[in-house]
Amino acid sequence: MTTELAPRPASASRTLMTFLLFPEHANALGKAFGGQVMAWADMCGGICSMRHSTGATVTVGVDDLQFEQPLLIGDVVSVEARVNATFRSSMEIEVVVHGENPATGKRWRCVEARLTVVAIDGDGKGRLVPELLPESDDDRRRMTEAAARREERLAKRKPR
Repeated sequence: MTTELAPRPASASRTLMTFLLFPEHANALGKAFGGQVMAWADMCGGICSMRHSTGATVTVGVDDLQFEQPLLIGDVVSVEARVNATFRSSMEIEVVVHGENPATGKRWRCVEARLTVVAIDGDGKGRLVPELLPESDDDRRRMTEAAARREERLAKRKPR
């Protein structure tokens, strides 16, 4: 984490995107392509990370992406991203995707994922990101859990 940059709360970069699932987003069974949902999650997480770091970012990893319930043609899709923790040049971004039937109002969680995103400069090199300023006990819990997950990810990494 850095002292050169002013800390920023997760609320400042929280991002919500909404889509309508069209036939071109779905397979022959009328269910959303997994890749389309992942692309929306990556886009929302990318915007969230750019807002927090005030510049360009790249996704370097995705953890825990498991589809729970399908999205169907005609469903409203809500994608929400927030920063869970920041490190030197990287951030853990949590993305949750919900589906909604516009006729009934029924909502459900489709997928949740955690992205590891790195802030980059104009040369594509990592750059410092602002610390995450916790605003609640939930923020502090998320930061602690994200730090533990980061240690697990780093321990699994293959040496170069």
